[in-house]
Amino acid sequence: MQLQPKRPRRCILSVPGSSEKMMTRAAATEVDQVLLDLEDAVAPNAKAAARGQVVHALNTLTWQAKVLCVRINDVQTKWCHDDVIEVVTGAGARLDTIMLTKTKCAADVQFLHRLLDQLELKLGLVKRIGIECLIEDVEGLMNVEAIAASSDRLEAMTFGMGDYSASQQMQLESVGSTGDYPPDIWHYPRYKMTIACRAFGLDPIDGPYADFKDLAILSRESKHALTLGMAGKWAIHPSQIETMQRTFSPDSETLATARKQKAAYEQALEEGLGAINVDGVMVDAASIRMLQNTLDRADLMGL
Repeated sequence: MQLQPKRPRRCILSVPGSSEKMMTRAAATEVDQVLLDLEDAVAPNAKAAARGQVVHALNTLTWQAKVLCVRINDVQTKWCHDDVIEVVTGAGARLDTIMLTKTKCAADVQFLHRLLDQLELKLGLVKRIGIECLIEDVEGLMNVEAIAASSDRLEAMTFGMGDYSASQQMQLESVGSTGDYPPDIWHYPRYKMTIACRAFGLDPIDGPYADFKDLAILSRESKHALTLGMAGKWAIHPSQIETMQRTFSPDSETLATARKQKAAYEQALEEGLGAINVDGVMVDAASIRMLQNTLDRADLMGL
């Protein structure tokens, strides 16, 4: 199996692929990943033209983001295969990943995988394009384990709350809200998708919160996602970036403690000890595995 590179995804900023102005702004924005959208953010009669706009933006703008992704229309639409062919043919060398909308089963991912195989061979592309999936309906959630195992191009899965709400006929006021349901209404799908991702080495990404002016709730939702083991969150507005990037980054105190505990444990192992006390905290093999996740995230982010 050919493994895709690990990439930082604390925040994925989505912008319409039909807006030159917004893509230009996004290019100058310091964020882990930018998602150029050809699906819901683009009107049906503008989708064909938006492909060319996305290709032009990828090729001509100076991007600050570490990861460049294009969100295509789903496999059941008439736009999907042209989205892939035109974008990869026009700007495949600048593209890191393609996000597949409304992924319902493993076959959806395998279709995109084979099409990318053909295009990369035809075009002589050296860099292998990764795949990201949106899990945003009940069928996709039911099949999430098979989807996670479907392709070695797969890098991440994102939980799309908006379309998922419609698919389950949930009665909510807006994307990311919880309605009048008392616990966390998103706990089960978040948890289920995150487990599938981590089992297959993928990045689980939390979906967007629509009220971009309410940064307090955004911070809370981001912390919940981080606690579950998610790697980042989808932003629909630049005002959300700082909150997400900060929340999904280990703070300096946590990082210093993790490094100190790991160094002490490695020294203890050389002395034949299996568990030690570091500043009043027991450190053993299990706790080292937990803090190693923090250290790996910090390395990925350059901290």
